[in-house]
Amino acid sequence: MSVNTAQIGELASIETASRDEIAALQLQRLQHTLRHVYDSVPHYRQAFDTKGVHPDDLKTLADISKFPFTTKEDLRRNYPMGMFAVPRNRIARLHASSGTTGKPTVVGYTLKDIDTWAELVARSIRAAGGRPGDTVHVAYGYGLFTGGLGAHYGAERAGCTVVPMSGGQTEKQVQLIMDFRPDIIMVTPSYSLVIAEEFDRQGIAPEEISLKVGIFGAEPWGEGMRNEIQHRLGLDAVDIYGLSEVMGPGVASECIESKDGPVIWEDHFYPEIINPETGESVADGEEGELVFTTLTKEALPVIRYRTRDLTRLLPPTSRSFRRMGHITGRTDDMLIIRGVNVFPTQVEEQIMRDPLLSCNYQIVVSKASHLDNVEIRCELQHEANDVSAETIARSAKKLQHQIKTNIGISTQVAVLRYGELPRSLTGKARRVFDQRPRQE
Repeated sequence: MSVNTAQIGELASIETASRDEIAALQLQRLQHTLRHVYDSVPHYRQAFDTKGVHPDDLKTLADISKFPFTTKEDLRRNYPMGMFAVPRNRIARLHASSGTTGKPTVVGYTLKDIDTWAELVARSIRAAGGRPGDTVHVAYGYGLFTGGLGAHYGAERAGCTVVPMSGGQTEKQVQLIMDFRPDIIMVTPSYSLVIAEEFDRQGIAPEEISLKVGIFGAEPWGEGMRNEIQHRLGLDAVDIYGLSEVMGPGVASECIESKDGPVIWEDHFYPEIINPETGESVADGEEGELVFTTLTKEALPVIRYRTRDLTRLLPPTSRSFRRMGHITGRTDDMLIIRGVNVFPTQVEEQIMRDPLLSCNYQIVVSKASHLDNVEIRCELQHEANDVSAETIARSAKKLQHQIKTNIGISTQVAVLRYGELPRSLTGKARRVFDQRPRQE
């Protein structure tokens, strides 16, 4: 089955195809991918054989549940290039994770993979309202991290002018935004607020900033942070989703007209939601762990990759593809506090209910006398920095009560003056500081 990629207005024809057409394309591509990895990757041949399945066993899309999962640990065990499905001389580019918790995960791309990636990021930029001739300020980090180069190639493919700023140098970020007058910024949500603070410091009002759209990804963020970013920078904030093991940014992206969760580009990625404890599939609409199988990747196809992100699959709205809900947490970010499962995004949601408080916060967990202690450190908004000590105390007590009521844990809350918490100047913000002794 061939796909007509001719544009229908602003959209490729597959973006408005019927669900039956999408499913038929997915099945064809999935069957090809399973054969590709079975023939080319020793890890997958062994994993399939161990589970007693063969690529020919996939007759319907539901049959994917018969096949084994892939995890980050599988990639690390096969470090650096043992999971690649093409010869080394066909690899055009390598990216890798930071490797802060072990060996880095290495991902490779053929020239065709890079072309596909650029097209999907371009599709994401178009979904966010970007058009040829727009200027895109890229403040994701460049280098082994996939964000900067993924955004860069996609913006060029979309016909945009690219400002390859990368992360850091916040004053220069503001200078170039004011001088070059970009229409779009691509950056992590936490660093966008650092940039917003620099605009405030220089006395530049939101209406003086040229930015119309922000495409934010690489870390979980909720509606409270969306509202603050939009207010502080005077733009429309949309969510882009991706991870390097699956491709990089551009696996899914929100449409500006609906802002109702990232649309998964299902012609290239087959999504599932599973119960993270049992591995069993759950129905669309139910929350669980997001799993992806790539449908078109050549160098590093992944089968049923467990992302650790917790979300839901939602029905199509602005496009014919399904959407994913906002990430509510990650299975590896979950804190267990006195028997209660807690995700940082839950705490952020409670903080953002108070208009006096900003999105900058830390969760510090310690243990004393065999009991977990949790301190929430958060900050006042810049414009609220002059409120009285009594007002600050009331705000802290209110947040403490909301966390206890809505999350179910007791905390100490410290509301600090604006600027007292450290900022992430290069990308993702660190929210959790778990100081409890590790269990051997």
